[in-house]
Amino acid sequence: MTKVLLSIHVLAAIVAVGPVTVAASMFPAAARRGDAGALRLLHRICTVYAVIGVAVPVFGLATASSLGVLGDAWLLASIALTAAAAALLGLVVLPRQRRLVNGTDEAAGTTARLGMLTGVFNLLWVVVVVLMIVRPGSTTGA
Repeated sequence: MTKVLLSIHVLAAIVAVGPVTVAASMFPAAARRGDAGALRLLHRICTVYAVIGVAVPVFGLATASSLGVLGDAWLLASIALTAAAAALLGLVVLPRQRRLVNGTDEAAGTTARLGMLTGVFNLLWVVVVVLMIVRPGSTTGA
C-alpha cells in the first residue's frame, strides 16, 4: 500500500504543482506585456491547480504515516515549507494575480514584486523536492 500512496503522491505533485509553478512564473511577464487573455488563462491555471494540489500533502502525509516517518526532521521541514508555499500562493500570489487580472492593481512595481514572490514560491518547492529525495537521516529504504 505504501508504494501506491507514494506513487499517487508523486503523480499529484507532478500534475498539480508543476502547472502552478510554470503558470505563476509566466504571469508577471504576461502582465508586463499587458496580455489580458494570457493573464486570465494563467490565473485560472494557477487557481485550479492550486486546489488540485491539496492532494499532494494529503497523500504525502498518508505515505509518511505508512512509512512511519511522521516525526523525522526532514519530513517536518518539508511540511513546514509546503505550508509556507501554500500560504504564499493562496494569500499573496493568487490575490495579486486576481487584482492584476481585474485591473484593480496598477501600483508601480507590482509585477516585479509578484515575480519575486513567485520565485520564492518556486524555490520553496525546489527545497521540498530535494528534501523528499535526499531524506537526510532516513532509513526507510523506500
